[in-house]
Amino acid sequence: MNYEITYDTQIILPIDENSSKIIENDSEYVVNNSTLNILEHSCEYFGSSYEGRKEGTKKLLGITHKSPIIVEESRKIIFFPTSSPENNNCIWINLEKIEKYYKINPKKSAILFKNGDVIEFDVSYGSLTNQILRATRLKYILEERMTKKEESIL
Repeated sequence: MNYEITYDTQIILPIDENSSKIIENDSEYVVNNSTLNILEHSCEYFGSSYEGRKEGTKKLLGITHKSPIIVEESRKIIFFPTSSPENNNCIWINLEKIEKYYKINPKKSAILFKNGDVIEFDVSYGSLTNQILRATRLKYILEERMTKKEESIL
């Protein structure tokens, strides 16, 4: 099954190197694809390549490692990885679905999603904060450019 990320997709969790658990606002799925393959397929579904999106992030922010990815720009669907995307344990999180996040211990954090779901991760609070800040910067730049474009049309 090919899965396309939607605005409702909260998180993509690896089960093993060939399957992932998708959690949406009110649904869960198991997909026979790695988290990275799901990101790659979704970028292509929305008319770009994962590598193109990654290069775009590099041009906008100068980030080359653990880059947040604009999956679809008009709805501001931006996902960020918790580790290197090539790592089989990499989790992808939708920035827009986060209500808040907090530290559990030095190597573990949790995210409270806007729908009330809480998911714990083996990721330090500092690393999670850094990834959220990068994704937020990307979103800000995207919004600024979209606003300027709309203003120039009017």
